[in-house]
Amino acid sequence: MLRESYPFVEDSFSRLPSQSNIYGLCQAGEQELLAATLKGKVVCFRYQELQHKVRPVAKEVQFTYIPVDAEIVSIDAFNKSSPKRGLVVGITFIKDSGDKATPFLNIYCDYEPGSEFNLESIAQSCLNLELQFTPFQLYHTEVQCPDEGLETVFLLSGHDQRIHLYKENASLHQFEEQPVERLFPELQQLPSNVLWLDMVSVAGGRRLSAYGCQNGCVGLALVNQNGPEVLQNWRVQFDSPISTVLLFPLSCQTKSSEASGERSEEVNGYNLLITSTIEMAVVYRDVQECGLSRSTCLSGSEQWDAVLCALVIDLDFDGQKEVLLGTYGQELLCYKFRPAGSGQDGEFQLQWRRSFKSPLLSIIYLDLTGDGLRELAVLTLKGLHILQHSLTCTADLVLERLAQRVSALTASSELQPGEATDSEDSSAPAQVQEGGDQSPTC
Repeated sequence: MLRESYPFVEDSFSRLPSQSNIYGLCQAGEQELLAATLKGKVVCFRYQELQHKVRPVAKEVQFTYIPVDAEIVSIDAFNKSSPKRGLVVGITFIKDSGDKATPFLNIYCDYEPGSEFNLESIAQSCLNLELQFTPFQLYHTEVQCPDEGLETVFLLSGHDQRIHLYKENASLHQFEEQPVERLFPELQQLPSNVLWLDMVSVAGGRRLSAYGCQNGCVGLALVNQNGPEVLQNWRVQFDSPISTVLLFPLSCQTKSSEASGERSEEVNGYNLLITSTIEMAVVYRDVQECGLSRSTCLSGSEQWDAVLCALVIDLDFDGQKEVLLGTYGQELLCYKFRPAGSGQDGEFQLQWRRSFKSPLLSIIYLDLTGDGLRELAVLTLKGLHILQHSLTCTADLVLERLAQRVSALTASSELQPGEATDSEDSSAPAQVQEGGDQSPTC
């Protein structure tokens, strides 16, 4: 069922001590958010039970080795890959000492048993690394390491036109920089400073890597992780800096041209969403097969100033994902893919938009309350908005799905006795018809 109306209600708003930026929000664990401000403060946002009610709580976390005059650039966090345990938080900042601005990367991780996921303890266990470049996005991804299995690592882009890799040294209980080409050969010889990076693992031990640059260049690579080895490379040039690149699967049904209107062909594969500071957002379809040759524009996405953040999620629970765009023009836009007839490309149509009172910087979709229904966290220049699905609409949808399920089960149970009787009464004709034409079943 298509639900054209705006599906959220605002549950809470938390004002931050100072403004943040597009790299300033991350998920920490299952039900917590960390928001970093430019003036060196990090706020943890969670829901907890107070006076028999679940209420939002915003609390500043005192991360060590961040000076009072520091300006935080980016923040990221991840849970270590199994069998290792623990939460890791990374924060980049610039310390302004008057005559010189010095960039740093702090990596927080507590190895004390029982404290691996305690944010207060983690904030006191710091590895402080001085950088020789101005940092941009801090990103994490899981990678196949030779002789070590899966490992989650930090990738940090900088103004030196490089991507820097930080990997845990288990024997020393600390993270250290390693040559990026050892695990990510596709991130060598970059055309410009990388502003946004995204990766996803695909079938066959491969991964897709995408990056967007300050000069408008977008790179995409298909990599065999056993090696690793770059199998294919693609590039495309835009006319303005790239604000976001996002790889996502899209699976939907195209309608056949028959009068019956039955669904026939499934459209799937990985797609690449690209947003820039001036131009329309673009989705490149089925990049594994087509590379960067099959594009679809998101019409109207350039009308509300620069698109600063993006997310692809299933908002209306119909199994088909929507594209969310957050703009500097204070608008949240939602696009949905509409398939065309068989053999034709569909298009992304604007479903709804919602206005905020300040520019949108980052969006994350997660279950903050622990009730199984995710919330949409929207970081703006003024603070953090938490949007919840309308419980009335969600309850109606659950009842509708249950009614459909009951109806299907009832029809199936009514059909089975009749089928059994037919098979007993007409076993001989059934043998004759076994090799003949059969009527199609739904």
